[in-house]
Amino acid sequence: MDWTWMKWIAIGLGIVVLLGGFQLFHRFRNDEDDLDRMNKEVTPDYTRSRYKEIYLAGGCFWGVEAYFNRINGVVYTNVGYANGQGEETSYRTIGRTGHAETVYIVYDPQRLSLDTLLTYYYEIIDPTSLNRQGNDVGVQYRTGIYYVDPADKKIIEEVTAAVESKLEEAVVTEREPLKNYVLAEDYHQDYLDKNPGGYCHISLADIPNEKPVIRARDYPKPSEEELQERLSTQQYQITQGKGTERAFDNAYWDNKEEGLYVDIVTGEPLFLSTDKFDSGTGWPSFTKPIQWDVVEYVVDTSLGMERVEVISRSGKTHLGHVFPDGPRAEGGLRFCMNSGALRFIPLDKLEEEGYGSLKMLF
Repeated sequence: MDWTWMKWIAIGLGIVVLLGGFQLFHRFRNDEDDLDRMNKEVTPDYTRSRYKEIYLAGGCFWGVEAYFNRINGVVYTNVGYANGQGEETSYRTIGRTGHAETVYIVYDPQRLSLDTLLTYYYEIIDPTSLNRQGNDVGVQYRTGIYYVDPADKKIIEEVTAAVESKLEEAVVTEREPLKNYVLAEDYHQDYLDKNPGGYCHISLADIPNEKPVIRARDYPKPSEEELQERLSTQQYQITQGKGTERAFDNAYWDNKEEGLYVDIVTGEPLFLSTDKFDSGTGWPSFTKPIQWDVVEYVVDTSLGMERVEVISRSGKTHLGHVFPDGPRAEGGLRFCMNSGALRFIPLDKLEEEGYGSLKMLF
């Protein structure tokens, strides 16, 4: 046996394995980079929008976020850590950095006033309890109202004074300008939606002015046979084959009627006409979904481009793509959808179509 040849074969195989491992690592690293870029592209920016922002600390942020997320007029929330030392912290280190578990709330001032929102807030916390809410004890569980608009301070103090006048003890809830807000880890975001049986020190049984909740289980995906029978060739190609219809030659690109857009496959509500705008692209475009979790996102590298594909939550229907070039006043996102993936239901038909509870959103 020629051991020299065997040696070179072994070296060659080693190089192949090494290169393959490097490529695999590089691909995984790129996948993580893609996900980071995708998350940035689908996160709205309300800092220069027509909406208002406030940050509320009320103990464990899971329940506080779930509570406010369900109030009509609240547009967007996330959870993080605020008003501690330094611009870096985490769930494991907030006890040392002095940050408070905090909920970032974006609300529509045309639907919900700050004094009403703060009244709701004071109803779910104990404002006289220092560094404790429910069973949670520590500086990270203190209560606080942190504002970004100096004009809000007057309203905050007025609402707080009204609350304190009815109590026998002083209010210890902080009222300060926001500083050092750090977004919490992904698994904390919308925690109680992902874990319905999770811990919550706040009752979610009686939420004022509560929005209707859209649940995936109410909109199951039909069988393949039913889809082929019910959908047109183009609708099937778009929704199941990730196709794209022609610009300016589709049903809803210029539809200005009030109503609801649902997934043509499952009927799950997706978009409101109040969030539709003329993007000039020739496809129906929206600034946000009716409820943030009714859509999901996938990195799309087809056609030599890198885009963020939007699919429906329940039916996994291909809807279109989302881009960070939407109207700044509405958060900066553009959900560019295919008409062939949607069914439009006029506002005056919602009741008979089984969507009557959503009329309060218009």
